[in-house]
Amino acid sequence: MAGTIDRKRAERLLREAGLDALVLFQPEHVSWAIGTHPGPASLFRRAGAAMAIVPRDATRDLVAIMPDLAAGAVRLGCAASRVVFHPIWVGTGSVRPHRANEPLAAILAPPEVEARPETFDAEAAFALLRAELRRLGLAEGRLGIDAGFVPAADHALLASVLNDASLVDGTDPLRRLRMVKSAAEIASLRTAAALGEAGYRHALLGVGPKVTREALSARYAEGVRAEAAGRGVGFNSFWDYISVGPDPWGAGRPAEPGDVIKFDLGTVVGGLSSDFARTVVVGQPSRAAQELHAALLASLEAGLALLRPGVPLADIHAAMLDTVRSAGVPGYARGHFGHGLGNDPFSEQWPFISADCPVAAEPDMVLAVEAPFYVDGLGGFIVEDQVLVTADGHAPMTFADRSFRSF
Repeated sequence: MAGTIDRKRAERLLREAGLDALVLFQPEHVSWAIGTHPGPASLFRRAGAAMAIVPRDATRDLVAIMPDLAAGAVRLGCAASRVVFHPIWVGTGSVRPHRANEPLAAILAPPEVEARPETFDAEAAFALLRAELRRLGLAEGRLGIDAGFVPAADHALLASVLNDASLVDGTDPLRRLRMVKSAAEIASLRTAAALGEAGYRHALLGVGPKVTREALSARYAEGVRAEAAGRGVGFNSFWDYISVGPDPWGAGRPAEPGDVIKFDLGTVVGGLSSDFARTVVVGQPSRAAQELHAALLASLEAGLALLRPGVPLADIHAAMLDTVRSAGVPGYARGHFGHGLGNDPFSEQWPFISADCPVAAEPDMVLAVEAPFYVDGLGGFIVEDQVLVTADGHAPMTFADRSFRSF
């Protein structure tokens, strides 16, 4: 599998940031850069298990420092032009071709590593990183790291090993790189959205008086699994935030006539989560519920009407906020009306459709555009669509009816 990093875009962004290279530690960022997952050592969520060096100069090697257990995955496909390995705790071996009656001692190859660490040796891995930076002529460079991931417990050791380099926060160029999706990422997010909508349609079949949040969650899971099986596709996981009745936060009671039901749903495919949401009602809704849903739906539609390349996300936030307030909810406040998707299994990622967002929409961004409001005594309300920004506008990735449907 090829990595998804755009080296030319990286070169421009790193030059603008005054960085000689990005050095990545978060497993999801490493996988994105080189197209190969680091394996179980990454589950410790510590710096050093896997790393990638992305030099500013797009002609220089993209380097991966990986756990030796990942060697098989690397052989199957890796975008890094150079990979070096460090040992982890898992014992491995190999045997030469042999006859069935030969003893193990005669056919087992000598181990490549005489002793293995308890988990992995961060200092040894950082030493490999230092050696690769020296080989690239970057040992004294200005290096941007994914500082939002590197634990404080690991930063001091990293800085001591890379004592000739200047380590700075590379979050901004990294997230600007990641906000524009590759074709493979878009395909994963499209599949995830389709599975999530199938789960939603299946859950709707259970909506009615007496239904519980737990029953709807189970139906959603059934629908996702059935759609994945029918398509012959795999998925990593799924999630839901479903509320039933006037309490928008708790498990709530079984549904009664007039109760609103909020579905906020996602499915994770290829390590990337979809995100969309709808609100329905059991029987006849109250006037207040109808008015609130109408205000939120108008807000979503106002935001989507603006969404196209070159439009600042802050402008979309302003339009959506003004629409809700003008529609009869004057005290409404919302920090963001949506967010990026497609960096990892979490569903809310930069850039945010917020008043302070410094970026404009670009083609191949995938966004979840949402208009939520959670009202104690009335319930949880949200309308949300997953969309792909295109060259001249945007295209939906979720298609379910947005209306305040009654069941």
